[in-house]
Amino acid sequence: MGSEKGLLAGPGNATGKPLSTLHEKSSFNVEDFPVPTGREEEWRFTPLSRLKGLHDGKAVQDGADKVDLSLPEGVTAELVDRDDPRVGKAGAPVDRVAAQAYASFEKATVLTVPQEFTGDPVRIDLHGQGGTVFSHLVVDVKPMAEAVVVIDHTGTGVRAANIDFLVGDGAKVTFVSLQDWDADAVHVAQHNARLGRDATYRSVVVSLGGDLVRLSPRVNYTAPGGDAELIGLYFADAGQHLEHRLLVDHSVPNCRSRVTYKGALQGEAAHSVWIGDVIIRAEAEGTDTYEYNRNLLLTDAARADSVPNLEILTGEIAGAGHASASGRLDDEHLFYLQARGIPADTARRLIVHGFFNELIGRIGVPEVEERVLAAVEAELAR
Repeated sequence: MGSEKGLLAGPGNATGKPLSTLHEKSSFNVEDFPVPTGREEEWRFTPLSRLKGLHDGKAVQDGADKVDLSLPEGVTAELVDRDDPRVGKAGAPVDRVAAQAYASFEKATVLTVPQEFTGDPVRIDLHGQGGTVFSHLVVDVKPMAEAVVVIDHTGTGVRAANIDFLVGDGAKVTFVSLQDWDADAVHVAQHNARLGRDATYRSVVVSLGGDLVRLSPRVNYTAPGGDAELIGLYFADAGQHLEHRLLVDHSVPNCRSRVTYKGALQGEAAHSVWIGDVIIRAEAEGTDTYEYNRNLLLTDAARADSVPNLEILTGEIAGAGHASASGRLDDEHLFYLQARGIPADTARRLIVHGFFNELIGRIGVPEVEERVLAAVEAELAR
């Protein structure tokens, strides 16, 4: 595939409609993206020195993963070259690391979920065994199918990946990506979802482990009636950098999106970044969207950066809004619990569990919900 450019910022185009000023460039060509310096808006929060060469071309494929793929009856898997028409169809890379991952993978994996499928979840247990790995996964969900895909990342290594979801007309997809890496792992990935008419897509991102995790979930619509829900939960410990950069691009009429991300941070130099971008283009009349991010700072040295961006290019919408808040544990809540004989550490755990429980209950995969609850408890016990 050749180079692709997105819309360039500007007051209008030949039709007189305004253009977006966000995310004006996407490309499959690495050279279309200059090596970042950290001064660019899309890189200013990311510690480039900890990317292990993913951003400047120094990283080369020299690692391996142990992959356990569990496919229910009817779902198929195949290895394809990058010239397969399904590869890259959900969206082009939007930064240099994603473009490098696209240019460097050896074979892409394509999972095909057949029309009207209603079987068990697809499970991918991916255990990094060291070194650098570039990968590309396509999940092609045919019309009217109902699929759950769970990817569990563990182990160590340096990983750059693109994951594409092609969601057919009337299909319903839940995608769970669990980042439970060892403390030295680096993981950078772009998640693309392309929704058909009346399609439903739920993205659930849980980031717990790793030295640096930077994920970029993105949603675009191809026909009216699309419904996207993006849920995220993260818990950063001392020295960890967990970054989530989202874009929901409403470019067709009468679609819906909801974004809810929550994070907790504790320890020296624990750092989280949440960038929530929503574009409602001029042609996307009847859009209904809302995005929300909240961060709970459990220690003084932790830092959370939260930047919601909502760009509305038409006045004919059903609703749009965003909210962002970061703060410490509520002293009144702690006092209330302690006044009733609950020890301080227990009171603290109860408040954090309450903070996360609403999201955990929406994951929709019981064994994943149980594991996340246990992981939150383990984080609090440190």
